[in-house]
Amino acid sequence: MPDTVLVTWATRYGATEEVAQTVAVVLRQAGLAVEARPMRVVETLEPYSGVVLGCALYMGRMHREARRFLAIHPSSLSARPVAMFVLGPVHREEKEWHGARAQLTKELSRFPWLNPVALEVFGGRWDVSKMGFPFGWLPGVRRMPVSDARDWEAIRKWAEGLAPMLHGAPVGA
Repeated sequence: MPDTVLVTWATRYGATEEVAQTVAVVLRQAGLAVEARPMRVVETLEPYSGVVLGCALYMGRMHREARRFLAIHPSSLSARPVAMFVLGPVHREEKEWHGARAQLTKELSRFPWLNPVALEVFGGRWDVSKMGFPFGWLPGVRRMPVSDARDWEAIRKWAEGLAPMLHGAPVGA
């Protein structure tokens, strides 16, 4: 059986899944066997030689499914290479990017055992039409313009760089 890399994500509105699926495609093009699944359905990491985790920052915190996933799988994640991406800023303003990186550092400090081989913050998407209560119901929020700060070229380039880090990695015990 070939080494298989898991690309998994936690998302509310679908932007993180779109990035995860793009990462999975790039890794497949690089010759890796890849399985792409949402975090909420992953029960074990045993079949995987490496893992790519994706989530978004919401109000300074990682998606709760991502926090839960990390809490459930510490020994399995510690035993194999893990790469992680986080969607954060929805605009291209440096202040937002700096804040997102600081928030991510704070969130990851809760998981000191996690040592990603690659860690990246990408821009996110803001589209109130895809949001439910309470965001979609707040008048001021409803008037905010759609924004998509995802840089697809940077995402693909990052994913290309992952292949050597994840290929042929031994499954830990």
